[in-house]
This record gives sequence, C-alpha cells and structure tokens, in this order.
Amino acid sequence: MRRREFITLLGGAAVVWPLAARAQQPNVPVIGYIGSTSPGSYADRVGVFRQGLNETGFIEGRNVAIEFRWAENQLDRIPALIADLVRQQVAVIAMAGSTPGALAAKVATTTIPVVFSIAGDPVQLGLVASLHRPGGNLTGMTVWNAELVPKRLDLLHELVPTAATVALLVNQTSPDVAETETKHAQAAADRLGLQLKALNASTKSEIDTALATLAQREATALMVGTDQIFLDHREHLIAFAARYSIPAIYDRREYATAGGLISYGTSILDVHRWLGVYVGRILKGEKPSELPVMLPSKFEMTVNLKTAKALGLNVPLGLLQRADELIE
Repeated sequence: MRRREFITLLGGAAVVWPLAARAQQPNVPVIGYIGSTSPGSYADRVGVFRQGLNETGFIEGRNVAIEFRWAENQLDRIPALIADLVRQQVAVIAMAGSTPGALAAKVATTTIPVVFSIAGDPVQLGLVASLHRPGGNLTGMTVWNAELVPKRLDLLHELVPTAATVALLVNQTSPDVAETETKHAQAAADRLGLQLKALNASTKSEIDTALATLAQREATALMVGTDQIFLDHREHLIAFAARYSIPAIYDRREYATAGGLISYGTSILDVHRWLGVYVGRILKGEKPSELPVMLPSKFEMTVNLKTAKALGLNVPLGLLQRADELIE
C-alpha cells in the first residue's frame, strides 16, 4: 500500500511517425531520446517524459516528434547513437540516465542542446561550468545527492540495529561517485559506531566476487551504491541477499518492488518528467546555458514487508509511518 501517491503517465508504444511524413512538416521539431537500457525497462520513464513535454505544450505526433535510440545495456554503443542523431540534426537530445552518454554528447556536439539525467556531479564531471549557469549546450538533472548516503545508512541501522559491520558496494570505474559515496558512508559509520567495508564491482561477475567476500569481512548488512550497473543487475543482487539472508538497502524504488528489503532515494519518475519539461522549454526558445541544473527535490522510501518477514526482521513502527510505500 502507498502512503503518498503521485500520478504517473505510463509509457505506451511510441507513436510511429515516418521520416517521410516529418519531411512534409518542416516546422515540426524532432527530439532525439537515448535510453541506456531497453524500451520495456524505460516504459514508465518515457511516459512521464511525454507528460513533461505535454506540460510545455508539446504532444508527440502533433507538434513534436521523438526519435528513440536504445543502448540495450551496452554503453559503448551510445557514441554511435548520438552521432546518428547529430547527423539527423535533431532539435534537442535527451540523454536519459547515463553519465557516459552525457559525456559522449558533450564531445559529439557543441551546437545541439543536450538535456541529461545523471547520477554524478555535473560540474566535477566537466559537463557544465556551474549548476546555476551551465554555460554551454548541456543542462539537465542529477539524481545524485551525497546527503542521501548517510541517510540510507541511518535507515539500515534503524532496521537492523544488531549489524555491527556494513558492506558498501560501489563501482570504482565511476570514481567521482564511488569515492564520494564511500567518504560520506564512512563518516556516517563512524558516527553510528559501525564498521564499513567497501566492495568494488563494475560487472556482473565482479558483483559475485565482491559479495562472496561478505562473510570473511564479517559484514551482516549491505548498502548498494547508486551506479547504473547495480540497477541493471538488481534481480541478481536481490537474489543473493535473499539466499544468504543479508539485509540490504538500495537507492531506488525498483529494487524494493523487485524484492529488495528497503530503498530510499530520488524519485526517478519525477526526474524524467522534468527531463521532458526542460526539453520542452528549450524547444520554446530557452537556452540550455541559462537553465540551471536541477538537484533532487522529491525523495521516496519503500519497504518490502514480505522481504522483511522472510529475513525475520521486525520493522520499527516509526520507520513504517515514514515510509512512502509498503509492499505486502
């Protein structure tokens, strides 16, 4: 059951609008949308992206067209997908959920506006000059907030107070995110009197190797970092946690709905709605250089009570009352 509901527009099948038809309507702008995974996994995000466009007066198939490109979890394909959209001279590129994709877009074009949603610090990554005044042809949203890392550890400690050692799974191939998450998690662990053990993985096999060391590291709880690779393999992570009775906290609702114990983080659907709003605002004439990068403003906590019961955990009443969604 949900504690606080927010409405989402589910993404359906993309409107088919042949290139020949668009050629007959030269005033119709074309948006290039690149997703890092597949249409199925992005259906809800595409739905709220369209909703954001609608809020600015743009309706796909009527006064705007969208060219979708999917990397299918192969991030090395993204530069070629971007190059294809640049050749087509789309009006705006929406880079949804990929930091490597945003970096590739910055290299590929200095003229076509790019609106990104990423998990890192866009200033530190060199995507923009500043959050308030991006200064180039890129702007967008970052779903990452360092302050959420200690919050997640607080929640995990509240849920599993007997866990004295907690493992943190990060991806060091994204050092700006991994190092900052580790730094903030360590500070929170010190405050709570916990031992923190950092684990590194960037592939499915490395995830297996890292998690296999939990016992020897005496870790009895797990905090999963915000990297996309972990979200892509969430069912694998959740199955491991269930098999070895490891309480784990994650950053996105998708984990909890797939069977993970608890999640706390940015509302990804809210971010993608704003992605559509920003694309629409640019189509109406605003400059990406003057549109500030948006920081997370809406957070959600989801607790899977079925998983808690399977782990033999009693969820504290205070945590239940604060949850946005309880899965029974």
